[in-house]
Amino acid sequence: MSALVVIPALDEAAHIAAVIEALLPFARRTGARIVVADGGSADGTRAIVAALARREPAVVLLDNPLRRQAAGVNLAVERFAGDAEWLIRIDAHSAYPPDYCERLVAEARRTGADSVVVAMRAVGASPLQRVIALAQNSRLGNGGAAHRNRAEGRWVDHGHHALMRLAAFRAVGGYDEAFSHNEDAELDLRLRRAGFRIWLTGATAVDYFPRRTLGALMRQYFAFGRGRARNLIKHRTGFGGRQAAVAALAPGLALAPLAAAHPAFALPVAAWSLGCLAGGLGLAARHREPAAAAAGLVAGAMHAAWSAGFWAEALGAAARRALPSGGEPA
Repeated sequence: MSALVVIPALDEAAHIAAVIEALLPFARRTGARIVVADGGSADGTRAIVAALARREPAVVLLDNPLRRQAAGVNLAVERFAGDAEWLIRIDAHSAYPPDYCERLVAEARRTGADSVVVAMRAVGASPLQRVIALAQNSRLGNGGAAHRNRAEGRWVDHGHHALMRLAAFRAVGGYDEAFSHNEDAELDLRLRRAGFRIWLTGATAVDYFPRRTLGALMRQYFAFGRGRARNLIKHRTGFGGRQAAVAALAPGLALAPLAAAHPAFALPVAAWSLGCLAGGLGLAARHREPAAAAAGLVAGAMHAAWSAGFWAEALGAAARRALPSGGEPA
């Protein structure tokens, strides 16, 4: 077996069969094993995977009692990696080209990279999901993140996880299971510090299906913000200007009610609101689709949720540090 393919999953009945079917040709050709690390799905995901496993010896259903994606990947590596050279991580909420795994392996061999990451493009089916996808694909929504924009191959600090040399993965201890989100960026930081190299490939990409409702999207971005704060606290790192600007949003929103005392307190929220509105109108003009104007509002909701999550984690960590060693308030 040259590769271990791991799919962390939780309630992915709508997508899991298509994802596995797309990977089976690679598994049959190479002897790769496909492990679905399920975190307790209640929507039929487990039954779908179990049925495929009965038909296809390459497919394995693995219980992931800790539920987090990081824990599921680590457990799959521990149980099934054996002497495989490559770990390929697959997101069940996405669609992949037929030669996806082959291109990843070829890129790793061609470049000598220890990790190959990919660009991801959000695609939507319903009207709201399409607007969410427009927001996530835009600089307004993704801040110009390298892995959110298809480009020629280049060396990067971080990207959407696709393939890793298992030797590198094991050398740094795998994913940190304390992270429910941002575990990929946290692992990339440790890989770089250990001298491993990350290649963003232009040879293949992923179509990602965003959340279908605004509430689910905001919960996701709240968790992203918490993960980023946890990463910063763990490694004592800073962040770039775009993330600093978004992190400042929640305090700006908190100050907005003071505008009754002085108009200056309204300026941060006013500037943010106008920026989101202008960004949405720009997307509508670029795509020649009036509904795309709503993408600016969606991006604003993503910003606000991320910022709130960031401060929830940062302030919570500060409060925990202030407690006595027993963890109880003084």
